[in-house]
Amino acid sequence: MSGFKLTTPVAFVIFNRPDTTEQVFAEIRKARPSKLLVIADGPRENRPDDVEKCAAVRAIIEGVDWDCEVLKDYSNVNLGCGRRPATGFDWVFSMVEEAIILEDDCLPHPTFFPYCQELLEKYRDDGRVMGISGDNFQYGRRRTNDSYYFSRYTQTCGWATWRRVWKYYDFDMKLWPAVRDGQWLFDIFASIQTVTHNGQRQIGVIGGAYVAQYWQRMFEAAYTKKIDAWDFQFAFASLLQSGLHILPNVNLISNIGYGPGGTHTKNATSSLANLPITAMKFPIRHPAFIIRDGWADAFLQANNFV
Repeated sequence: MSGFKLTTPVAFVIFNRPDTTEQVFAEIRKARPSKLLVIADGPRENRPDDVEKCAAVRAIIEGVDWDCEVLKDYSNVNLGCGRRPATGFDWVFSMVEEAIILEDDCLPHPTFFPYCQELLEKYRDDGRVMGISGDNFQYGRRRTNDSYYFSRYTQTCGWATWRRVWKYYDFDMKLWPAVRDGQWLFDIFASIQTVTHNGQRQIGVIGGAYVAQYWQRMFEAAYTKKIDAWDFQFAFASLLQSGLHILPNVNLISNIGYGPGGTHTKNATSSLANLPITAMKFPIRHPAFIIRDGWADAFLQANNFV
């Protein structure tokens, strides 16, 4: 966008992959944010090669050559791919009211930055909206000519949010036992209604029960730390607030981290790997109403959350 100035802070999560970090940093450099907050994990004790790799990645940040305030939250020890981003985002939102967030393998289209900045401003005070994503996994499917749609699902390979949203985040998911034991996920994902069986009216759960069961498994695994992640906790926090997330109708982020170097993205042949990115057209076409696109969510659930 001609004349665009990136005034929104950018948070950048890095670790031990100089190759992907360099590519993402190159796009950040083009965007020239006025403030860059860098979150870095420390080397793993059982991986001596991490020391050199982590140092090489941190050296890339020293390449900031534009007018930019650089803030660093570097860990000397390895916290893992769950707790390190979580504590890093705690730090980010203690410093700024809103931020655009990229990890070291999430390569953005240049229009990702003005798209996020405009929507951060538009929905800044709208408590219904909890995040803005650059991800589109609809493979060309779209319901409207609008620039984006609303989803119940958090998509965090290149995203943006506000401090007002992050305050709901809890890495330890202390509310999960109450939600689990009260079977509240069925209220979110399934239809609950009275049915007649053998002449008697009963409460029945129909449609979407398998979706609720999927998220039950994932949230239980995150709660018990059987999976080392931070994003399931964010999805949980958002669902508890009935939050909506903005997803673009074109894909603005390519995950270039699939392969042996990835932690949760080792399958280089995944359909989500290296997706092509497309420019967001401006001016942005805003939806006339704020209604979740259930059709798009059903497709996303069936293809990404299985």
